[in-house]
Amino acid sequence: MASPTHRVALEFLVFARHRDLSQVDNRRPEGSQLERSAYILLSRVDAEGPMSIGQLSDAFGLDVSTLNRQTAALTGAGLLERIPDPDGGIARKFRLTEEGGRRLGEEREAHVRALDLVMSDWSQEDVDSFADFLRRFNTGIERIDGRPWPRD
Repeated sequence: MASPTHRVALEFLVFARHRDLSQVDNRRPEGSQLERSAYILLSRVDAEGPMSIGQLSDAFGLDVSTLNRQTAALTGAGLLERIPDPDGGIARKFRLTEEGGRRLGEEREAHVRALDLVMSDWSQEDVDSFADFLRRFNTGIERIDGRPWPRD
């Protein structure tokens, strides 16, 4: 008999396989979804406000060259823009453009619709409990990793 932690490890593996929720809800036009890395990066800038490459590197634990490529692609697509540091610092920062905010909102709503489909037969209490457990799980990782995600 597998231990509870073994069961969690298996379900986490299966969950990671299904991490692209855009595959669940196919009502979106082809090509309208953001790539996973773009969705995550835009979500972080949306949650935290304008961020420099150094701040993004610290937040994600990624090297600067990787983030330079990602932010260049998002800037080229009109989803991010470079601005002077609003706090007067030397480093320029990235913030969402109006189009970036719109596309991020659409992507977020598509994820929520997909989750609504997956959990359509769950009680509201079960959904609330699941959200609480996920937050607890994620904050446990963040505590060990040292890179918390900004939350309300």
